[in-house]
Parts: sequence; structure tokens; C-alpha cells
Amino acid sequence: MNRFHVHVNVDNLKQSISFYSSLFGTYPAVTKDDYAKWLLDDPAVNFAISVREGAKPGLNHVGLQTGDSAGLTAISDRLKAAEATTFDEDATTCCYAVSDKTWVQDPAGLRWETFYTHGDATEYGVDASDTIYTAIDTDTPKATPACC
Repeated sequence: MNRFHVHVNVDNLKQSISFYSSLFGTYPAVTKDDYAKWLLDDPAVNFAISVREGAKPGLNHVGLQTGDSAGLTAISDRLKAAEATTFDEDATTCCYAVSDKTWVQDPAGLRWETFYTHGDATEYGVDASDTIYTAIDTDTPKATPACC
């Protein structure tokens, strides 16, 4: 099953967890000092919030989470066939998880993360998601650490 993914930067994690738990009718599946994630089946969404130093509150990025590596490959291949500039990452640590990813921007500049998670991590991971989009915007994307 694929899930829609939304990641929102927040100022106050405790208040935001309370709000979104009320909205979704359930508590987060993952809670850390700086991060929370709900894995909802109805609607099928991976909704994450985090407090990151220097990040403005609001939408960080959206994405599609696949259930296996073949699903990620299919999405990535479609984007590349459409001549979208993508940036691939393998086994990256981000949001307390280990995932393979393909990043892309839509024509309006909205950041999209397509990913397959295949492990847990004990740390948040590298948080340089703004840098990744600079790499996507260049003629020669470079390997830049990124995290949702």
C-alpha cells in the first residue's frame, strides 16, 4: 500500500501533538523529543511534524511512501521518463528511519519525497532538506545529504 506523506514544521511539539491527535482521533505511532509521526489507514497518510532549529513553521514537503523497493523504483522511473530532475538516495537516515528515496520538485517548486522505509534509526538523521533542492535545481545534481 502506498501512503500520502505530509511533513509540517511546528514551533511547539507538545501542543501540535495534542492538536493532531484530536484531529486524527489517535496518538502518534512514533514520538521523539523533536518529532512525531502518525501512520494512518483512513485516510492512508504518513503525517509527520518536527521542531527543527531555523525552520519556519508550515509545510516542509509532501511525498509518497511505498510499501517496497519495487514501488519506489516504479515512481522514480516514471519521474525520470517525464524528464523530471530527480535526486536519489540509498539507505539514508532521516526522521528516525532508514529509507531509500527519490526527491523531486513539481513545476511550482513544491518539494516531493518518494521513499521506501526499510529500517528504524535511533537518531533523527541529517537535516539538510533545503540543500537537496538546490542540487535538484542545478544542471548537475550533486550528492547532498538530505532529510525530510
